[in-house]
Amino acid sequence: MSETTVQDDATEVTPGRVALVTGGNRGIGLACARALAARGDRVAVTYRSAPPDEPGLLAVRCDQTDTAQVEAAVAEVEAALGPVEVLVANAGMADDGLALSMTDERFAGVLDANLHGTFRVVRRVSRSMLRKKRGRIVLISSVVAFAGAAGQVNYAASKAGLVGLARSLARELGTRSITTNVVAPGFVDTDMTASLPEARRTELLAQIPLGRYATPEEVAAVVEFLTSDAAGYVTGAVVPVDGGLGMGH
Repeated sequence: MSETTVQDDATEVTPGRVALVTGGNRGIGLACARALAARGDRVAVTYRSAPPDEPGLLAVRCDQTDTAQVEAAVAEVEAALGPVEVLVANAGMADDGLALSMTDERFAGVLDANLHGTFRVVRRVSRSMLRKKRGRIVLISSVVAFAGAAGQVNYAASKAGLVGLARSLARELGTRSITTNVVAPGFVDTDMTASLPEARRTELLAQIPLGRYATPEEVAAVVEFLTSDAAGYVTGAVVPVDGGLGMGH
């Protein structure tokens, strides 16, 4: 079942729209949550293991591979903050391995978490958006969705699937002033990339025209724009934040 942790008194959060960031306890997700909170949104984040140590965020435990947990988590957010008006679907996982040796379970597990899990959350929060006739949905994909990556057939497939999901949602929900877009980061300076061997980091940097990794805050800045009033006529778009890595894909 879901478990709620309030990092600060929810009544003291600056009034604004209610935003939900899945996987918002670290990295890109936490940067997005901070950016939305800084502009005045009331922000909730989901997490699976440890909540963020971040004042002002409502932290809700949720495994999005479990429909019941998704339903309960969103209900808790609604009870504490109100109906969700902004969704940043960032939660996901990787389980790398070569295609020829990958089991059905490992392939399906990543798709369930990254693609089906995102669908579960979108389906639940879109109810209130449809009633309000407004909303912003941003799905966090990856440059790997377009370029592919050896050893990541499951991850690449799940992230590519988010594009089809988003564009179908853009058509279904657009008449209610609900926009759905995709942000596709490249290599971002997070705990995951920091743990790579130095030789691998050098190899990856050589492929990036800007010659550096992105910061989580640079990805969050694009998400902030796409969830703003200024982006009201942007929907069905895929925005790369990859330093030029994915050009031509």
